[in-house]
Amino acid sequence: MTVRKTGDWAVARRLLAGAPVKLKAAVGVALRQEAQLLRKEIVQGITKQAPGGKAFRPLSPLTLAARKMKGRGGTKALMVRGDLRNAIAAIVKGDEAFVGVPRKARGKGGKSVVDVAQIQEFGAGPIVIPMTPAMRRFLFAMLREAGVEKSGGSGRGVVVVQIPARPFLRPAFKQFEKGAKKRFLRRVAGLMGMGAGPTPTKGGS
Repeated sequence: MTVRKTGDWAVARRLLAGAPVKLKAAVGVALRQEAQLLRKEIVQGITKQAPGGKAFRPLSPLTLAARKMKGRGGTKALMVRGDLRNAIAAIVKGDEAFVGVPRKARGKGGKSVVDVAQIQEFGAGPIVIPMTPAMRRFLFAMLREAGVEKSGGSGRGVVVVQIPARPFLRPAFKQFEKGAKKRFLRRVAGLMGMGAGPTPTKGGS
């Protein structure tokens, strides 16, 4: 039996030899694109006050009063100075991607942002804080500003703080997961010339 080759086998060999390199490059580009898309999802969630389509709870009157007294104003959660939103990054190394708040991220005042992110994502407390005279004056002024009637207190000279969770990462991740596998494969195929890549959409397929 005789096997007869037809076609340009030299070209075919070159294409097959270069396929692994091209695939690796396409996967890397697709991974970076997906990481940036997830970062955009998180940032927009904070900006629109609804990460993953789940709206934040409104800020309490005491929080709004404290902001006003400090000259900051604004009614949006996690948006006093924008440090948290600005710290969200997409970092790709090899075949892995990190999207979130890096441990080295710092705010405008030089403070770590990752601790703030963790408290906002999961909540914190109860935290018992000893009251100084200056803190007591500020607290009573804040209560007046918020229209809250002060009580007699326990007389122990402490204030107990409970910070409610305001998840901004997990809802965005959950929304982003929808159609992620299909979207990623379409990106790779498009980059390798095997079909059109997807139009980046928020967590869509």
